[in-house]
Amino acid sequence: MFNDQSSKTRMPLSFEYPVYGHLSFQVGNRNESGWFNIEFPAYRAKIYLTYKDIKNDLDSLLEQTYKINVKYHITKADAINEQVINNQKEKVYGVLYDLKGNTASAVQFYVTDSVRHYLRGSLYFSAEPNPDSLAPVIEFFREDIIHLIETLKWIK
Repeated sequence: MFNDQSSKTRMPLSFEYPVYGHLSFQVGNRNESGWFNIEFPAYRAKIYLTYKDIKNDLDSLLEQTYKINVKYHITKADAINEQVINNQKEKVYGVLYDLKGNTASAVQFYVTDSVRHYLRGSLYFSAEPNPDSLAPVIEFFREDIIHLIETLKWIK
């Protein structure tokens, strides 16, 4: 379980992430907790993560995710591949997005148990987007994101 040091709250989830990354916590733009990252300084990369408790607002959370993708990524993407996530055993459902082309983020996802928990993630690099030169590194981190999702467990 992760302990958000900035607000002394606990996020009810666990997952595995690479040993070459480290977690950092932050407060959201409205003093919200649930914002944290996995940082990879050697690669100038970061997976931005946002956890939300679902409060009869799953439709709204999904709509926000869609709007972010449309506003910032879909218009610049050459193609978007979606991989449906359906882990019934751990109650982890969602979509992994691979954005092809000159986009700021090449891999994004959201997962939820559809009742209490929602997690959104986006991979970004501190470099000018260049899909050709970043392609091997994007695939490398994509595999790490898939592992994160496959090992995700909601804590009650």
